Amino acid sequence: MGASLPHRAPAPDHTGAGVRAVVDALDGDPGDAQALDHAVAELVRRTRFPVAFGGLALGDAIHVTSIHGARTRNLQGLVVEASRGLGGRALVEKRPRLALDYGSSRSITHDYDRAVLGEGIATLFAVPVMVGGRARGVIYCGSWAESPVGDVVARPAFAVAEELSSELRIRDEVQRRLTLSPTRAAPAAMPATTREELRETYAELRSIAAIIDDPALRARLDRLEQRLAALSHDASEPAVELDVRLSPREIDVLACAALGSTNAEIAATLDLKEGTVKSYLQSAMAKLDASTRHAAVVTARRAGILP
Repeated sequence: MGASLPHRAPAPDHTGAGVRAVVDALDGDPGDAQALDHAVAELVRRTRFPVAFGGLALGDAIHVTSIHGARTRNLQGLVVEASRGLGGRALVEKRPRLALDYGSSRSITHDYDRAVLGEGIATLFAVPVMVGGRARGVIYCGSWAESPVGDVVARPAFAVAEELSSELRIRDEVQRRLTLSPTRAAPAAMPATTREELRETYAELRSIAAIIDDPALRARLDRLEQRLAALSHDASEPAVELDVRLSPREIDVLACAALGSTNAEIAATLDLKEGTVKSYLQSAMAKLDASTRHAAVVTARRAGILP
C-alpha cells in the first residue's frame, strides 16, 4: 500500500557536499544534474535498495535523468507529472512516500506501472528534495522484492536528500552572487559591494574547506581560489610577484583577517586556538614582508593570493 513516512533524519554534515557544490558551480561543471547523479549513486551505496533513480522538477513534472542499479531500460526517459504516481505525490505533498507493494497500491495512480513494474520493482520509496520550501526534485530507491522500510533504511535516504538539497541551495546562491557582477570580464569595473561579497564568500569557503580531506577536491578548490582572486582584483592596483608560498592555514587565517575579524573570531571560525591564529598571522606577515595584518592583506591581494 502507499504510505508516508515522517522525516526524522538528523541534520547531516553537509561540508563536503557544500564545498563540492561551490566548486562545481564556479568551476564550470555540468551543475545540478551532476549533483543529482551523485545523490542517486549514494542511495544505492548507503541504503539496502538495489536500484535508485531520480529527477529534478521542470515545471510541474519530474524528469528522471539519473538511474543506478537498474536491470532494464524501462526507467529511462521517465517523466512523472505532479500528483501522479508515487513520486508525483511526494512532489506535491512535499513529504516522503512509500509503496510497500507498488503494483497493488490503492493510494497512488498507476500511470507509470510500465516503467516501474517493467523494471521489476516491488517496493518503492520516494523522497522529495526540498530547497527553500519548494520541492526541486524527487529521488527514489526500490527493491525487486517486497521489503519493509524502517528507520534503518529510511534515515540514509533522508540524509542523501538533505545533502542534495544543500548542494542545490549552495549552487543557487553561488549563481546568484555571480549574477551580481555583470562585468566578470572587467574586474576593475566591479562594484565595491560585489567585490566585498566575493571576498566574504571566499573566506567562508576557505573556513569550510579547511576540514576537507579529499585531495582531488582540494586541488580543484585551489584552482577556484585563484579564479576568485583574479575575478575580484582591482586592475587600478599594480600587481606584484612574490617568491613566497603561504601555507593553506596561513591563507585561511589571512582571508578571515581580511574581513576585519579579530584573532578570537578567526579562532572560532577555523576551530583553532587563538595563539595558533596569532602564529599563522605572524608567519604570513613575515613571508609577505608586512609589518601589520592590513599590510599583509594588501600585499596578498596584489599578488593574487587573496581576492
